[in-house]
Amino acid sequence: MAEMTGGQALAKSLAREGVKVIFGLPGVQLYHALEGLEGEPGIRFITTRHEQGTTYMADGYARTGGEVGTSLVVPGPGVLNASAGLCDAYAASSPVFLVSGQINIAGIGQNKGILHEINDQLDVVRTVTKWCSRVLDPKEIPGAVHEAFHQMKTGRPRPVEIEVPPETLAQVADIELQEPGVYGPMAPDSAELERAAALIGKSQRIAIWAGGGAIWSRSSEPLTRLAEHLQAPVITTPEGKGAIDPRHYLSLGTCRGGVNPGGDPMRKYIAEECDLVLAVGTRFLSPLLDASKQVLQIDVDAEEIGRNHSNTQPLLGDARLSLEALYDLLSHQPARASRRAETEAFRAERHEVMMRTEPQSSLMRALRENIPDDGIVAMGQTQVGYYSHAHWPAYQQGTYLTSSYQGNLGFAFPTALGAKVAHPDRAVVSVSGDGGFQFASNELSTAVQHGINIVAVVFNDGAFGNVKRDMEGLFDGRSLGTNLYNPDFLKLAEAYGADGMRAHGPEELGGCVREALANNRPTLIEVPVEMMPRPY
Repeated sequence: MAEMTGGQALAKSLAREGVKVIFGLPGVQLYHALEGLEGEPGIRFITTRHEQGTTYMADGYARTGGEVGTSLVVPGPGVLNASAGLCDAYAASSPVFLVSGQINIAGIGQNKGILHEINDQLDVVRTVTKWCSRVLDPKEIPGAVHEAFHQMKTGRPRPVEIEVPPETLAQVADIELQEPGVYGPMAPDSAELERAAALIGKSQRIAIWAGGGAIWSRSSEPLTRLAEHLQAPVITTPEGKGAIDPRHYLSLGTCRGGVNPGGDPMRKYIAEECDLVLAVGTRFLSPLLDASKQVLQIDVDAEEIGRNHSNTQPLLGDARLSLEALYDLLSHQPARASRRAETEAFRAERHEVMMRTEPQSSLMRALRENIPDDGIVAMGQTQVGYYSHAHWPAYQQGTYLTSSYQGNLGFAFPTALGAKVAHPDRAVVSVSGDGGFQFASNELSTAVQHGINIVAVVFNDGAFGNVKRDMEGLFDGRSLGTNLYNPDFLKLAEAYGADGMRAHGPEELGGCVREALANNRPTLIEVPVEMMPRPY
């Protein structure tokens, strides 16, 4: 044991668990937490301009760096502002650790109107976290931090939260720090593996449906090897992009999400062209299969297996370990007949359909052709972003970030900042609309102050374009609340100390992206566009 404040215990516990970066905002209930962090030179504190940025950045850091992303905010409005990023992280199964202040202990639950009071704060975060806890005794801080990491690093990774009142952070006590846990991936059960191998062995036409769990477990190599052995075409969700190289002949591409995904040919393929679907690390909500279709579902979360399709055989475990074990059991079987001709015909037909959607197709290609294969892209809820969910080729796992089923406006730019902090030597690009970018445009200041050299592409149509187009189609050309008065984005970038560029059309966009990545400075590229057709 050693004598220290609760704030020092918090900082030392985070450092022991491997935290190297915290995205946060200072505030009155956090003074002793910040004093503790000041004494930990191994932790970099990045001050954001809004609490929503803390959790978005932590999410981007976690999803691309493979480690926990940590944020620090004051209670009440700080937590409420940060909850937007928690929603995304929860949807995308991302390990984000929110450390929150609390009001004074005597006032908790009393509804007296104390600064930053909400009643009850734990209830606010409980629905978008895997685990949350309030710590009132400084001696319990190391245990709470340890449990938070245990929750994030075992089973399904999802956000967690702890909240600590100011007196607890300030109090001096003899506090025993804890050693960090050692966590490994969840190995599949041998009996379930045998049943899974038997089911695959008797199936004739298999398709693989890969989701975000395949990316988180870094399953690209074993998934591709098993797909080749089984001659199983692979379809990914947007979160699963990169689970197989999209240039591989067995890659059929990404099945789009969205509110009305009706006619996607991927769904028809899954429903009609295979007798078994191997679902890897996905909720498997989208395909809407006939109840008779057999599914073998690999997931670390037992509650997800069979949630959306009743005829499902479980294989509970880490995706990478499960795929490796399945290959070991099945590799002695004779090679199956090649499906190259079938898949290449499907790929060619889908490519032809993709090319019909302009200008989204040419704008997306201009981005893809000028961003390195290992470059990271955060796609916002914009016309090109929606289109990219189905058609962006992600050549490596962990290089394509979406806001998953939350569909948050304002997600892309701050999340990309977190990804760049995790990978300062790689190209990182955010893609936003003019409306979505302005949710967090103030984080340009964060980028400049902390040398976070990302490229922010902003498609400017002067509106919440997708909503405007849909409403005008529904209501005889009328829409409400969709038009925007925008700043001069180049002057906005200049005011913050960032570089600003304007690109008219795909060719200029490609040139601007190349130049901005070469300059390696925070850069905003505005792309004026007209109203676009439905991206689907």
